[in-house]
Amino acid sequence: MNTNRVLILSMLALSLLFTSALAGSGNTADRHADIQLKAGDPAPVFQSVTDDGEVWKSTDHEGSILVVFFFPAAMTGGCTAQACSFRDNRSQLVEMGAEVVGISGDQIGNLRIFRRTNNLNFPLITDSDGSIARAFGVPVREGGTITREIDGEEVELTRNVTTARWTFIIDEEGKIAYVDSEVKAAVDSENVIAAIREMQVR
Repeated sequence: MNTNRVLILSMLALSLLFTSALAGSGNTADRHADIQLKAGDPAPVFQSVTDDGEVWKSTDHEGSILVVFFFPAAMTGGCTAQACSFRDNRSQLVEMGAEVVGISGDQIGNLRIFRRTNNLNFPLITDSDGSIARAFGVPVREGGTITREIDGEEVELTRNVTTARWTFIIDEEGKIAYVDSEVKAAVDSENVIAAIREMQVR
């Protein structure tokens, strides 16, 4: 075997190894988690910190209907429309026995600004490493920074990860009752109310 042929074969082998390594490692931020939750599956147990610095635990809400909505980034158009829809319909959700929690990869300070600016009446919790989203099978990608004018000052809002916009309903028994992976932000709460109403007439 001549030197040129050995060199070519060696280069091909290295190329295959490199391609295989890339495929194996992947960018988990751009891929769906292997988990695919569906109606009837046990809901993940999770906890994190709210916008006001308190520890929020899903186990504290057992026996209630829990609406969990993941949103990409605080203080952006779609996320504001989604959160405000839950704000405006919260009283109806409470009457139906449902509680709401919003989750994103935003830092706590971002969530505090988001909640205050929009007068949100439910907790927001941080998922800074994307672990909660992944437990639900929600796609996660790299975070980022946006700039917004808050009270007349330019403020940078940084999030460690960016989750897809997915919404779940967990029933009183702690099981997944509803999954929406193609959320229409402005009418998310209305779709959730319709789903809960259907759950309660079964």
